[in-house]
Amino acid sequence: MNQATEFTVSQISNKLKALVEGEFSYVKIRGEVSGYKLAPSGHAYLSLKDNNAVLAAICWRGTLSKLKIKPEEGMELVCIGTITTYPGQSKYQLIIEQLEHAGIGTLMAMLEKRKAALAKEGLFAAAHKKPLPFLPKKIGIITSPTGAVIKDIIHRIEDRFPSHLIIWPVLVQGEKSAAQVSAAIDGFNKLQDKPDLIIVARGGGSVEDLWPFNEEIVVRSAFNSKIPLISAIGHETDYTLLDLVADLRAPTPTAAAEKAVPVLTNVLASVENVFKRIEFSLSKYFEERKNKLRMLEKSLPNYQTILLNFIQRLDDQSMRFVNSKNRYFELRLNRVNTLRLRLKHPNDIIKMAEQRFLQSSNRLHRSAENYYNAQEQRFKLASSLLNSYSYKKTLSRGFAILTDSKSNALTSASQAKTGEKLTAELNDGKINLTIN
Repeated sequence: MNQATEFTVSQISNKLKALVEGEFSYVKIRGEVSGYKLAPSGHAYLSLKDNNAVLAAICWRGTLSKLKIKPEEGMELVCIGTITTYPGQSKYQLIIEQLEHAGIGTLMAMLEKRKAALAKEGLFAAAHKKPLPFLPKKIGIITSPTGAVIKDIIHRIEDRFPSHLIIWPVLVQGEKSAAQVSAAIDGFNKLQDKPDLIIVARGGGSVEDLWPFNEEIVVRSAFNSKIPLISAIGHETDYTLLDLVADLRAPTPTAAAEKAVPVLTNVLASVENVFKRIEFSLSKYFEERKNKLRMLEKSLPNYQTILLNFIQRLDDQSMRFVNSKNRYFELRLNRVNTLRLRLKHPNDIIKMAEQRFLQSSNRLHRSAENYYNAQEQRFKLASSLLNSYSYKKTLSRGFAILTDSKSNALTSASQAKTGEKLTAELNDGKINLTIN
């Protein structure tokens, strides 16, 4: 007859529970997270698997909130806790109390996976990079309020180009860091008086220390920022996902400050150089204008030459008139003689000739008078034109010409130097001046 001990279902379940929990009250189990679910109650349910087996696991809400590492699908972890049974389903499971990364290789593999997923969305594309302002009036700094990082940034900006700084203090490592950094980026973008530039900075550290800056929440806040953002996380060899999405990555916090603002002395030197180039260009322009004016002045004919030409033309016309007059009388006389010879009665011929002579003389007198009047009008017009071209006419209206000791005319007030002796030519003479 079988002497086996008889148990109820509850009894055997409780004995198994006590046996398992007694034997495996503290274990460390390494495995890949699978089927991760967060229940409405706040408890997390998941499985740990390897190539040959699967182990159910649960992390209570109170424990989950205290963990530095949050479980994610596909993450390889070392889970520390207690093996227990669940009588309601006749299964055993791990109650998680602590979590550790299974190694740096696991972290890097998870980082590469996340990087590839975000890159596929275009978050790291160069087309989304915003240009940095040349002279930001206001700079927002997201970092720890204590330590060397914030001091280095402040001192470097003050040395290069003092600007208004707004510091948003955050934790730069630990489980709350990512949420605080993300909130700070979003907060700066929501301000009414926004900064022109944001710097997110942290000193060096291990991969675990820098992990908050690889979190998706931080990367997406940086991508959505309307304000240009510089990342300065860790040392020069450290790279995070924030560096990839930022508009500019600085190898160190000090380098971020240097990229944020230019050197004031260099800016002043550049401005001074621009002013010198403008001054040189204006000086060259006015010198060219002055030379061109001098050439135009030389191309104008001398008034004496113009007047002599008119006088010569008048003399020529007068001589031609005299010759014409003499010739005319000579022809008339010949004609009279011819007619006198042809006429039978000399008195009649003489009378007719005298009549024609008087008519011709009157026409000649009128013609000569009209010609002389026309020549006189042309002469007056030429004299008036010559007088209007003369600079003496300008002097008579109250203007003066200033010349330096080398008799060079001054065209600009900037040419006069203090203490220099000048000569002012007026309508009725010259006077000497000294510039005070």
